[in-house]
Amino acid sequence: MKSLKAFTIPFVGLKVGEHLFEYDIKQSFFEHFEYEDFNDSNIKVDLVLNKKATLLELNFKIYGTLNVNCDLTNEPFDQEISTDFDLVVQFGEEYNDDNIDILIISHGEYEINVQQYIYELIVLAVPNKLIHPGVEDGTLDSEILNKLEELSPKTAEEKENKEDIDPRWNTLKKLLTDK
Repeated sequence: MKSLKAFTIPFVGLKVGEHLFEYDIKQSFFEHFEYEDFNDSNIKVDLVLNKKATLLELNFKIYGTLNVNCDLTNEPFDQEISTDFDLVVQFGEEYNDDNIDILIISHGEYEINVQQYIYELIVLAVPNKLIHPGVEDGTLDSEILNKLEELSPKTAEEKENKEDIDPRWNTLKKLLTDK
């Protein structure tokens, strides 16, 4: 996959201290990764890079909305997400990303690309089950919801109340209770 140039940070020219990088993540970002679960996105990323003499500290703050489809009704809605993540970048002999919180890059590197971290953080911030807010508060009127309600299994009490019981069964029930 080709790197997006906007997400490559050349840290060699930066002074020691904190530096803020801001990104607006739109749908084209996810198309680059060939990820099609979102209809649209309006995500903000605030990345604070704290450059120190021997390492880099990256603090990601991600917030915004993703337009997704409800898992129950397939109706589109805006899902709010918010997450943050800290990453320490150290210098070593060779590249190593085995540890989640620590990235080791070789001494000769002069830039770091953060697009993969941003992509993974956004995808992992989305809840496992996407439910339209209208389903939870009962305001969404959908044919699918009406059909689900119609086909949902009924409890024994609901079945008794709804079904007309043949009066001949009532006398048989008395025999069971007269013991």
